Amino acid sequence: MEESKRNLLDEEAKASLDIWRYVFGFADIAAAKCAIDLKIPEAIENHPSQPVTLAELSGAVSASPSHLHRIMRFLVHQGVFKEVPTKDGLATGYTNTPLSRRMMITKCDGKSLAPFVLFETSPQLLAPWLRLSSVVSSPANGSHPPPFDTVHGKDLWALAEDNPCFNDVINEAMACHTRLVVPRVAAACHDLFEGVATVVDVGGCTGEILAILVKEFPWIKGFNFDLPHVIEVAQVLDGVENVGGDMFDSVPKCDTVFIKERVRILSSVDAKDTLNWAVHRHIFYQEDPDLICTGSSMPTETWYFTLLILESLIW
Repeated sequence: MEESKRNLLDEEAKASLDIWRYVFGFADIAAAKCAIDLKIPEAIENHPSQPVTLAELSGAVSASPSHLHRIMRFLVHQGVFKEVPTKDGLATGYTNTPLSRRMMITKCDGKSLAPFVLFETSPQLLAPWLRLSSVVSSPANGSHPPPFDTVHGKDLWALAEDNPCFNDVINEAMACHTRLVVPRVAAACHDLFEGVATVVDVGGCTGEILAILVKEFPWIKGFNFDLPHVIEVAQVLDGVENVGGDMFDSVPKCDTVFIKERVRILSSVDAKDTLNWAVHRHIFYQEDPDLICTGSSMPTETWYFTLLILESLIW
């Protein structure tokens, strides 16, 4: 009985602390976005002396020392940066970590996901999360639109078409994810592209995927296929033709079709069925092209997998 009471008291004590994680749960992403916006990781990385003191850092990023100290204290606690003694031992300064280097917005090394952080923390993406209850409470067999459509009156791609700045945010996020994934595919699956003459990247965005593939396999002719407003800002690349259109109408004919994260294109069950139909009708109906799909494979019990399943309700 006494042990049971102690366990109950321990649970109550833990709960009284854990609830504050939800009260201030937004602070993690807000502080990370602040660091990216101010280019704090770059300022530390490029400073001639290490570690970088608060005074030096505040001057480099043009920030209030007292305000910046609060941000850095929080991010050090979260393990984003390290705070270590200076060489003379009279003060402390900040150094980067592998995590903070992945928040460099100016770094295109295949590791930085800073553009993806800015995409997920944009007002357009954050607002639908507050409408999650509307999806959960809607009938399972109903046609309730996802929270994103409800909040903005249109889906993600239509909003991007009407908002060039938001479209740029999406394109940068997709490009940084491509730089993370596609070089690994090209290196590990070199034989997949042997003998391939033409490749169409469905939903190719700015052409980042084909830029990597054509450089690695110069004999390939690439077709970067996406919605017209996306193709308008796509890169002009040797060996790549940018083609605007709608995958539900037609897809350029080719030897091989490349699709990255296709189940993220549409989120509802009906939409996924429609997408599968479109892929079958407009891709497989061609003269037997190969299909290469990239995606994440992970245990279904992981936190990250659970988060992705939850996010699929949003848009």
